[in-house]
Amino acid sequence: MKAKKMNAKKLFSLLLALLLTMSLLAGCGNQGGDEQEAAEAGTVSEIVNVAALNGPTGMGMVKLMQDAENGETANTYNVTMYGTADEITAGIANKTIDIANVPCNLASVLYNKTEGGIKLLDINTLGVLYVVETGESIQSVEDLKGKTIYSTGKGTTPEFALNYILRENGIDPETDVTIEYKSEATEVAAALAETDDAIAVLPQPFVTTAMMQNDKLRIALSLTDEWDKLDNGSTLVTGVTIIRTDVLEENPAAVEKFLEEYEASINYTETNAEDAAKLIAQYEIVPKEPIALKALPGCNIHFIKGEEMKEKASGYLQVLFDADPKSVGGTLPDDAFYYTE
Repeated sequence: MKAKKMNAKKLFSLLLALLLTMSLLAGCGNQGGDEQEAAEAGTVSEIVNVAALNGPTGMGMVKLMQDAENGETANTYNVTMYGTADEITAGIANKTIDIANVPCNLASVLYNKTEGGIKLLDINTLGVLYVVETGESIQSVEDLKGKTIYSTGKGTTPEFALNYILRENGIDPETDVTIEYKSEATEVAAALAETDDAIAVLPQPFVTTAMMQNDKLRIALSLTDEWDKLDNGSTLVTGVTIIRTDVLEENPAAVEKFLEEYEASINYTETNAEDAAKLIAQYEIVPKEPIALKALPGCNIHFIKGEEMKEKASGYLQVLFDADPKSVGGTLPDDAFYYTE
């Protein structure tokens, strides 16, 4: 009887162990099935490190930032604002940044430098550059000849767009004008405040910021209008979004979700100016809400993807290349540069 009792205990233990094992296996199977279903639906949350520049590209990102903080996005976004494009370039190189807003020409430069290591996802900002002055001397591009011009963005859109427009109007940017580049737009605004009859090239929203701080400042020229007057068949493109190619290949569903959510964020900024201005001030992209609200109409924030993005970006880069090949990294990017799916 004693032997039978011991066998019963052993049998019970074996049955209990078997049930526990089956339960664990079933749980793992269900978890894998859930993950597979989520992946197929494109809802698996990925941690995405996003870089934006203080300015229009950052302004279009604010609703995405708010939604991410509230846990209302498909991916988990770590969004960091940067003052200069050079900081973002370093982050792309060391792979601490996955997706970034950069000047359009810099996207081409990075594509060439990394031998296809990044791709262009979308255009987020069209022309936002203006010539401003504290006097009344500039009524046309020709009036810039012989002047000193303060600017920011050396090596990116402000430099190459300005140089192109000057050359097309018979002004050599190397000999006919003096261009002093500053690291950030705030330094340009300071130079405008300190110098009589100062002239500068600034992007929005920094134009509005500077004008609200300096009542002597006025907009003399829009570089977008001057670009359009040249009738070169292209559009002045300022900001674009790039992604590391390895990130795109490893997480295509997460990238599609980002594009959906970023487009919704830009559309929100375009159609809800007052609410967007509050967020822009909250995230300290612009110091005060009234400045953001006043600047938004001139920021030319749009979301353009697919074939339209390719057409506009390639046309703009072609103009830059024809004027100065180094502006796009020496050669024009091939079709693989453009994400049009």
